[in-house]
Amino acid sequence: MTDTIAIAVSGGVDSLVCAYLLKQQGHDIFGVHFLTGFEKSAEPGWKEVRRLFRKMDIPVVIIDLKIPFKAEVVDYFTAAYQDGKTPNPCLVCNPTIKFGALLAEVRRLGASRLATGHYARVEADQEGRYRLCKGLDKDKDQSYFLSRLTQDQLARACFPLGIWTKEKVKALAAEKGLQPVSAKESQDVCFIKDVHYAEFLIRSNNICKQSGDIVDAAGNRVGCHDGLHRYTVGQRRGINCPAGQAYYVVRIDIRHNRLVVGSKADLCTQSCRVTDMNWIIALPENPILADTRIRYRHRAVVSMVSPVGHDGAVVRFEQAQTAVAPGQGAVFYRGDEVIGGGWIVGTTR
Repeated sequence: MTDTIAIAVSGGVDSLVCAYLLKQQGHDIFGVHFLTGFEKSAEPGWKEVRRLFRKMDIPVVIIDLKIPFKAEVVDYFTAAYQDGKTPNPCLVCNPTIKFGALLAEVRRLGASRLATGHYARVEADQEGRYRLCKGLDKDKDQSYFLSRLTQDQLARACFPLGIWTKEKVKALAAEKGLQPVSAKESQDVCFIKDVHYAEFLIRSNNICKQSGDIVDAAGNRVGCHDGLHRYTVGQRRGINCPAGQAYYVVRIDIRHNRLVVGSKADLCTQSCRVTDMNWIIALPENPILADTRIRYRHRAVVSMVSPVGHDGAVVRFEQAQTAVAPGQGAVFYRGDEVIGGGWIVGTTR
């Protein structure tokens, strides 16, 4: 007996192929297209998406998630910059919107699971615990963005593309005549259109443009910034302070409205503190070795992860890392398996 699966559809090639694969497997399926309130008129709308899936004999339901999306994702994004942190909206959106509010809606409509076009895998072990693993396509793997899903959410998640490569997905779409509404790839900050993120923050009315000093590690003034919201730890471009060697953003001092800069060596850190941990495996009783990614495109580094209470950890890197930014997600792997992740809150030299 097959279950009913809802598919989050955008009109892109990934969701099209997801729908095709699940239908071929005999599942009872329907599409869901959710509204964020940040869609632009030039983008494919829900009518185009519904028309596209109608050709595949798949009904599409439109779900309005404007209010929770603004509250959970957009407000989080602006608040992070207000606090001098570097946010990652996808790490918040997946557990709170896609596998939070949207999953709740599709379950109300009769679906037992929600499928998305993420390149990742979910497997159940012999003890009934769900494991989150990397997608087969290492260049496209999106398990990092799913690291905050709970066991209950993973139990109802379906990722048909986890065993596919992007190249094969595109080839199948071409072979079956699955023409996407939009050829564009999804972007990390989907709600920012046509403007730089700094301008978006100003327009949100939550960020006030305020100039201040740029200082080096010793506290010497070396220039002036035009708003701390324009900078993230590790950034090199846009500092505009002439010097014998390039400056990098080392720290964002919100309290004193100062941008602290230094050399690339000043960015190196041996460890970081992580909070609000989501352990996908059972909470470790002792420090464990893991491969840690401190941002999406970061190559994981061997680390010793020491749990602190139920939701904290101290991460000590085998090799010093650069640009470990507060606000970013630290995600821990054991081979291809995601074992947990949390938010970076501080570093040590």
